[in-house]
Amino acid sequence: MKKAVIVFSGGVDSVCAVSFLKSKYDLYGITFSYGQKANKEILAAKSFAKKLGLKQHKIIDIGFMKDLYGDSNVLTSAKRKIPTKFEYSIVVPIRNAVFLSIASAWAFTLDASLVVYGAHTGDSHYPDCRPAFAKKLESAFNQGEIDGINSKLRKNIEIWSPYRQGLSKSDLLKSGVKVLGDSIFKTWSCYSNKKYHCGVCESCNNRKIAFRKAGITDKTKYLK
Repeated sequence: MKKAVIVFSGGVDSVCAVSFLKSKYDLYGITFSYGQKANKEILAAKSFAKKLGLKQHKIIDIGFMKDLYGDSNVLTSAKRKIPTKFEYSIVVPIRNAVFLSIASAWAFTLDASLVVYGAHTGDSHYPDCRPAFAKKLESAFNQGEIDGINSKLRKNIEIWSPYRQGLSKSDLLKSGVKVLGDSIFKTWSCYSNKKYHCGVCESCNNRKIAFRKAGITDKTKYLK
């Protein structure tokens, strides 16, 4: 079976992307600790890596990025308040480029043909989630290994996301619940790090909307 490396946060999108792809690929998960407030997502990633039978799961500490990001965004800054709807303050500068660079390096060493992240059609506010970005990054990475690819020492990689296939968050949920059942409610979407999902941040609100659109009763525990 072909191999794929997935940026695996422990959130709904990446967990459901694994559910969508697991029948076609041997999946290798890579989770990043980059100084995010919501480090509970890392615990969720560990749990779902086992549930979904990932071939390997690596947690990579790139916490130094928090110092570089400073107060540029609300996800790593201790000073800034998390909004209830989209504001550009949520965007962590080229976060997906950082993640996908490392994931692609691993993919080249594994002879994996696919690198995956969970961006979907609802992520249009985020420039590094859009298919145009993924396509250009894919081209750059393959160019960076072109001699190895031409000599058959490396495989050409594709950077795939649900977005590139036209899938929405609710589409992903429908796929994920078939594989995971009620355990899907243990995924972590919240931008805060409370005992339960806060229920009011932009990500919690998007989660609620997606379950509703998918026609799935949301059993996630929210504080509000």
